[in-house]
Formats: sequence, structure tokens, C-alpha cells
Amino acid sequence: MATSEQTFPRRGYADGPFGQVHYQVMGTGAPLVMFHQAPMTSGQFDMVYPLLAERGVMAIGIDMPGFGGSDPTPDTPTVADYAAVAPAVLDALGIGKAAMLGHHTGALAATEAAILFPDRFDKLIVNGALLVSEKDREDFLSGLHVWEKNFTAREHAGHMAELFDIRHRFADGTVELDRISDYVVQALVGRGQFWWGHHAAYMYDQGPRLPLVTQPGLFLTNSGDMINSHSHEAHKLRPDFAFVELDGGGVDIVDQQSEAWSDAVAAFVLGKE
Repeated sequence: MATSEQTFPRRGYADGPFGQVHYQVMGTGAPLVMFHQAPMTSGQFDMVYPLLAERGVMAIGIDMPGFGGSDPTPDTPTVADYAAVAPAVLDALGIGKAAMLGHHTGALAATEAAILFPDRFDKLIVNGALLVSEKDREDFLSGLHVWEKNFTAREHAGHMAELFDIRHRFADGTVELDRISDYVVQALVGRGQFWWGHHAAYMYDQGPRLPLVTQPGLFLTNSGDMINSHSHEAHKLRPDFAFVELDGGGVDIVDQQSEAWSDAVAAFVLGKE
């Protein structure tokens, strides 16, 4: 039975274009759909569901296809495939329109959702733009992509230890070890291929898509993010978008600066920026 002081988001499933879509929701205010980075799940937003709810936002985290509890696409997914599941969740919740947010790979999916479904999304928060050049794409395909495609289970959980060490380095002592362990679990729990998320991101060209967004937008970034410069370049393409830059942090900014992040997000969603 629900209590007046809900501690965790409620979980649910919607019937989407590729099967079931898992989502989490908390709060009763202005609805905000959130897409996570790859390879993670809607659990990326665990620390901010209650903070957003306290600020008057209904926070809706979606596991994109193949991640977490959501069914995968039948073939290698694209960013447009990730975007395609968002309306089904709104329908399941009886919501006509919502704001849309995405982080890193999720930011690309959020951009595409705003373009594909302008009647369902009235604001867009791009938390970590990614403007991929041909050189970036080539470097990805010969580097990270090869490592991800060859990533496989090893004895004594060696693969999990490798992921843990990578995320621990990214966090640089700013995230508790149990939360980093959770990052590893999120990365491995999905039903899709481990490499699908970043592949979709690097095959997407956000630059020419941003001018097609008709909704009010916000570029949200942090100075310690490895792709921070991309948000500055994206703002040149859309100088009409609001721009907020948090100081420091890294790829785990949602956990590292949960209060400041939630303040920035809620202010834009509620029109208080």
C-alpha cells in the first residue's frame, strides 16, 4: 500500500513498439520523461527521483529498449528506436504532454523524441550534447566499439571488476563504492547487446537534428564532463536554448551534484529559470 511519504519510485510497464517498456515514476507535479546514459538504466536517476518530486516534478525514468527491464529491438537499435518508446509510457500514465530530458546517449534520444513527437513533448533538456565528427566516429569504431563488442563474461567476475575499475576512475573518489557496484549491475542487466548503446550514439548526427527542435530547450552540462565542450558547441547551433553549466563533476553528475542538478532541471521544467 502506498504511503504519504513514498521512498521509492513506482515501477510499471507500457506496451511499446518493440515489446514491454519498463519505467519508474515518482511525484505528482509537472511530468518529465528521462532517458539514461549508456550502458545504464532508469536507475541512473535513483538519487533524484525524490528530489524532483519535492520540487514539483513528476519524474518518469524509462529503460530504453534493451536496457534494464525493457525488451530489446529486433535488430541493432538506432537513437530513433530509443526515442520511439516514450509515447507509450505517457499513454500508460494517461499523460498528454511532458517535458523531456536525456543524459549523454539519452540526450540524443531525447532530442529525437522532441523532433518525432512534438505533440507529446513541450520542453527539451539536453544533458550532455554529443556532436560526432567523422573523425570521432572513426575513432569510436576502431577503439571503444571494438572493446565493447569483445566484452564478455570472464571467470571470477573479471569482466565485472574491469567495469568497476573503469567507473571508479571516472568517479575519482566522488561516488560511494556501493553505488559504483550498482553502475556495474545496471550495465550488465539489460536484454540487448552490451555495445548497442554507444554504437547508436556514435551513428547519430545530433548537429543537423538540433535545428529541427521546435520546443523550448535547455543545454545542461558540467565542467568536468568528458563531453562538456560539445554542449558549448551545440549552444552555438541553438543560441535560443537556455544554458546551465554546473561546476566540476563528471559523467556521474546526477549523483555527484544531485541537489544542484535537480534545481536546474526543475527550474526549467516549471518555468522558473
